[in-house]
Amino acid sequence: MDDPRYFNSRYRGPGALETPKLIRSITIDRCSNFTSGGANGNDINLLSQLYKARTNSEEFISLLVYSVPDLRRIPFDEAVQQEFRPTRLGEWFGPSWSTHWFHVQLRIPNEFAGEEVHFIWNADNEALIWSIDGMPLQGLTGGAGSDARHEYILTTNAQGGEIIQFYIEMACNGMFGAGNGLIGPPDPNRFFNLNELDLAVPNRRAWDLLYDFQIILGMARDLPQDSLRAAQALNTANNIVNTFIPGNDESIERCLQIASHFLSAKNGDSQHEVVALGHCHIDTGWLWPFEETIRKAARSWSSQVDLMDRYPDYKFICSQAQQYEWVKDNYPPLWERIKEKISLGQFMPTGGTWIEMDTNMPSGESLCRQFLLGQRFYEEHFGKRCKVFWLPDSFGYSSQLPQLMHLADMKYFFTQKLSWNNINKFPFTTFWWIGLDGTKALTHMAPSETYNAQCTPEELIRTVRNHRDKEYSNTSLLVYGNGDGGGGPLASMIERLRRMKNVDGLPKVEMGAPSEFYERLERDTPTLATWSGEMYFELHRGIFTTHALCKKFNRSCELLLRDVEMLATFAHIVDPDNFEYPKTELDQFWKMICLIQFHDVMSGSAIEMVYDDCLQMYSKVDMLARQTRTMLMDKLLDLDDTPLPEGKQALAVFNTLPWARSEVIEVPLDEGLPTMKQYSAFGRTGYAIVENVPPLGVRGHNFTEETEYEPVKVTTDRNNNIVMENVYIRATFDKSGHLIGLTDKKLNRPLIRPNERGNVFRMFEDIPLFWDAWDVEIYHLEKGRIVEEGSVQLLEQGPLRAALLVEKRISDTSRLRQIVVITAISRRIDFETEVDWNENRQFLKVEFAWDIMADKVTYETQYGTVQRPTHYNTSWDSAKFEVAGHKFADISEYGYGVALLNDCKYGYAAHNNVVRLSLIRSPKAPDSNCDIGHHVFKYAIYPHEGHFIQSDVVREGYNFNVPLLSKVIPQSKTTSVAKALPQFRLEDAPNVVLDTMKRAEDSPDIIIRLYEAYGGHARARLVCSLPMKAIYRCNILEDEMEAVTTSVVSAAGDRTFSTNLRVLDDDIVEMQQEAEMRRQAEGVYLNVGPFQVVTLKISL
Repeated sequence: MDDPRYFNSRYRGPGALETPKLIRSITIDRCSNFTSGGANGNDINLLSQLYKARTNSEEFISLLVYSVPDLRRIPFDEAVQQEFRPTRLGEWFGPSWSTHWFHVQLRIPNEFAGEEVHFIWNADNEALIWSIDGMPLQGLTGGAGSDARHEYILTTNAQGGEIIQFYIEMACNGMFGAGNGLIGPPDPNRFFNLNELDLAVPNRRAWDLLYDFQIILGMARDLPQDSLRAAQALNTANNIVNTFIPGNDESIERCLQIASHFLSAKNGDSQHEVVALGHCHIDTGWLWPFEETIRKAARSWSSQVDLMDRYPDYKFICSQAQQYEWVKDNYPPLWERIKEKISLGQFMPTGGTWIEMDTNMPSGESLCRQFLLGQRFYEEHFGKRCKVFWLPDSFGYSSQLPQLMHLADMKYFFTQKLSWNNINKFPFTTFWWIGLDGTKALTHMAPSETYNAQCTPEELIRTVRNHRDKEYSNTSLLVYGNGDGGGGPLASMIERLRRMKNVDGLPKVEMGAPSEFYERLERDTPTLATWSGEMYFELHRGIFTTHALCKKFNRSCELLLRDVEMLATFAHIVDPDNFEYPKTELDQFWKMICLIQFHDVMSGSAIEMVYDDCLQMYSKVDMLARQTRTMLMDKLLDLDDTPLPEGKQALAVFNTLPWARSEVIEVPLDEGLPTMKQYSAFGRTGYAIVENVPPLGVRGHNFTEETEYEPVKVTTDRNNNIVMENVYIRATFDKSGHLIGLTDKKLNRPLIRPNERGNVFRMFEDIPLFWDAWDVEIYHLEKGRIVEEGSVQLLEQGPLRAALLVEKRISDTSRLRQIVVITAISRRIDFETEVDWNENRQFLKVEFAWDIMADKVTYETQYGTVQRPTHYNTSWDSAKFEVAGHKFADISEYGYGVALLNDCKYGYAAHNNVVRLSLIRSPKAPDSNCDIGHHVFKYAIYPHEGHFIQSDVVREGYNFNVPLLSKVIPQSKTTSVAKALPQFRLEDAPNVVLDTMKRAEDSPDIIIRLYEAYGGHARARLVCSLPMKAIYRCNILEDEMEAVTTSVVSAAGDRTFSTNLRVLDDDIVEMQQEAEMRRQAEGVYLNVGPFQVVTLKISL
């Protein structure tokens, strides 16, 4: 019977009271309070009706706890063997990062018989429910945010009186770590209160009304205010509030009828179509350490498996093979459940990479290994590869990604991060992305501008509004579920999606799979816009510099593993019967490197605990790989521990780069070494000139037979400036260590204008708007000062090299010490730099002003280069005020250029004729100690005749980063060591780089990876001194294409092959006829296209 107190005039006949026209803003607020409470009303609005019954009585809930000491994270089997103590609702647990295991025993009240019963737990932190026999059942997320997951369904039909037991593993951190605020450094002493511990019976009809009402109110709020459907939604929501009577189930049924009438209106055929993908983005390391990520994966994924049981139509995608491996190794029962759901098509692995990596700073080979490790994992464990490259949250996208993903057997790309651009709006949603080499990738960016959608009408409306390619495509993705800290979709999101499947006023929605979405898009959308080159992210530009030690180790470990793989491959070739290629160890090294290249770790934007872990991993890789490299050199030289005769020692010098090199090297002083021409100022090393060390080869060096070169000279000019010169260049430094003059002596070409300088250190105030570790903002350029104060003195002067010592006081708390080096045989000037850094939100850069006119600077990227403007003509140009580069940035005009090289930096800036290298930042969140301490790094300038594309800058960048390696040997072996390595080399194409040599993944074959570095076509001769049975073109997953076997020998005795590798579908490796090869002294060639990456498999 109707309660007259809730007489609804809108549903009455004659005699009803007239009511004013609805005031939209007031009605919206009133309806919002119906499901959120506001200042008052929670006890009488819809929220008050969501549970029929609820108890926290200790009569029904028994709780025991074991607190794990020393912040350890222990496995289930160990935890349940411990001694538990009683605990209860209201107790506090901590400190931050500690773990507490609870044994929960419940007795279902008899009055709950026949009902669905939930267990409710909230301690404002994260937890995982385990079955009594060790199965992860569901994650729990505390707090009052939209990501809260407090309920666990115990039974859908209680008997009453039954006993239920399970365990809860509590992690004393929130979804976003243990800091204050989103990005604040962790508070090590946070404690968490168990503030909810209940058994409850849900009122399913009230929950249904809640989901209906959320959609109707959302449409009223977010559809265009002048639309008929928005007015209908507002009226319907208001009618529901008027009809609702607290405690009256019949009123809920009438409200549901009102809602059903509104929601049953269907869409027309032309409505936009949205494919909804359940998703859980877990940052592999960010505001929590890697060990916590392992548990986050278990919490999040067990929750999703539970939802799949409850909603058979629910589909969930998840990327990052590393996280799958963690679950496989640490949670075997959950792993089996996941594999079951994968076989049913509900749990969908995607992404194809080891982790969701940064793509600005890792090398080309590192990106290849991300794909190789990821795709091989998915294929091994799930029987198929991923077709969609999934990278929603990385901070910019390398122009080589389309080619590399294609070579990893992937066609489609997804991201959304560019929606965060803070200057220019990215113009496309669905488009063809054209990479550096011309490869195309079908790309989609979710127009909802999030990968953590909550399944609201506003997000669907925004999806349609922001879809920028409506003229070509009428479909888009909605990627929903709580993320970053994990969690994933909630049941409420699925409920709302089901209701919004086909509702007039909203786009049509279906749950789908990413591969099906892209396949349909490709099939039904013949015309799309294109975007060529890198997708530069106009935010988070500070990440190229933050956490400098991580970046230093990244570069050095990448190149160290390159050396080890190359030498191990040669050892495998030379002695296959007695040498075991260290594949297991190398795979582990690469997994660690790839893990640290996760986008929030490589970027420097994680907490200090993460970098403590990184340093341990890097140190392990560095130590073991160096030991392995030394062992391999000894093996290839056939050295043992026999003492060498004093005075009769020489060097074996290894060159792991694919071109011959002549350099001045440092030789650690050792007893028995002959006298050298020059020693270091510190007495620890001597210097030697080694000449023509062959590509990918070794040469013996006898100290008594060094070629004489014109020595380096150091003088002072009339202003007491120091002048250093060799046969190539003359460099002048003022009393503070600034480079005030540089001349190419051959061309008599001055490179610095009067009153301009190089090697100028500039400090910028670096206070971003919010994202401290991530961002450097455009206004930092307005507030910088030159570090003028300094001193310079002559440190070394000898025939082989000269060195200056520069010392600078950067501030009251920071100092810089630098050794400036010029050698007798190079035009390069090296700056070996140490900085003791203790600053607060300051940014140190070094800059060079050149007498060069250029509107673009060329920066090295993976397997090639990218050009960016030196002017601020447009907002797109201005946005690139800080950019990423690898080993060099080059500014060139017709006839001449200068490259700025480095050994561990990734941030650059250029404006007009000034090129800057970013050195050190000092943000305070989320790591308050970020970059405080001692820094060691090198940079160099390399002037060169000709424009960049006519230069050898690419080679010089490698030379600067990959030193020649030397071993002391008996003089008697000086000649024979040249035969230690078989010959593998490229000839006749200086623009082609042989970057990688390794053993194949599944065979004893040899893999070589090469690329064209300057953006032009090339014909390169591939030469090997050993008989080759066959050569295959393959992708980076090492899938063979076609092969030809041969025993043909060239006139020079080298095996050569010719192939055109530009065609990606049906190209094969062909042999020229023997007579032609004998006739042509130059041999046969392989054709490589601009910036093309080529992988060959060679069978010996």
